[in-house]
Amino acid sequence: MRAYMSHHQGMTIVALGNVVHDGATRRRFHAHPLVQAAELLLQERTPRAVAVARPRAEEVRVTALVRDLLPPTLRRFESPHDITPRTHLLSNGRYTVMITASGAGFSRWGDFAVTRWREDAICDDWGSFIFLRDADTGDVWSAGFQPSGTEADTYDVVYSEDRAKIMQRHRSVSTTLEIVVSPEDDAELRRLTVTNLEDRDREIDVTSYAAPQGVDEAHPAFSKLFVETEFVPELGTLLASRRPRSADEPRVWLAHLIALDGEAYDTPQYESDRARFLGRGRGIRTPLAVVDGEPLSNRAGIVLDPIMSLRQRVVIPGRGTAHLVFTTLV
Repeated sequence: MRAYMSHHQGMTIVALGNVVHDGATRRRFHAHPLVQAAELLLQERTPRAVAVARPRAEEVRVTALVRDLLPPTLRRFESPHDITPRTHLLSNGRYTVMITASGAGFSRWGDFAVTRWREDAICDDWGSFIFLRDADTGDVWSAGFQPSGTEADTYDVVYSEDRAKIMQRHRSVSTTLEIVVSPEDDAELRRLTVTNLEDRDREIDVTSYAAPQGVDEAHPAFSKLFVETEFVPELGTLLASRRPRSADEPRVWLAHLIALDGEAYDTPQYESDRARFLGRGRGIRTPLAVVDGEPLSNRAGIVLDPIMSLRQRVVIPGRGTAHLVFTTLV
């Protein structure tokens, strides 16, 4: 008596079809997202797309044991006030973020400056910022010391290999700002955690601010005229692009958006005009749009001095926590 297993017969038919159709079955299998995610594990030999480096003998002898390896180092600061700003660099090789202990810094994508920055160790007030405003009391502060300059009750900065973290407590509100650069995409993520230390509910307006730069250093006023902004309602995303000045110049797009953990209190607001955001005769330390608590204009297009600003109001219950992620990508 003979027994035939149907799955063996099926494997034989699939193998024949794979040979006749020049590996069609194999291509379908590797095109599946789940298979692509673990494709390296399926390569029994050395992975094809991984560069092989041959270490020198002296390098192998230096660290023969795992316990001899040094653990990742952390740098910790308890104040934003230093004679020389304490800086930290985060990068995936293409997109780079420089952050100081005060919360200032810059973002770059290759040779392209994403945000405006000037090397000013005294003011140190350039970069991408996040403002917070208590809707009931009108108190205004920022996720770092800059740009509001409000002295926090406690202030702690931690630099690690993969992120920068700024933690502070402002009266009865505790905030933690984590800044990371995506290893896969050319993007930075700023995750803000806001904790209500009181028993009553609180409404907090969280507002981001970033000024695109481009070639601002060469011709500031002229360069700003080439930046256009656009809001995409279905994605809740503010876009900025620089119009090419020649046919062979590539068009670069910048996107800025918010992700909220939980239900939003209302729809996000946006602003693209720096003059309207700051107000007449004001600077970034006391912007009119934040201090007065008025709604953002929700206008985009071509302006004389473009910025990217989004606002989301969050309602935090007593002893509760809210999480927001501001993403900027090129």
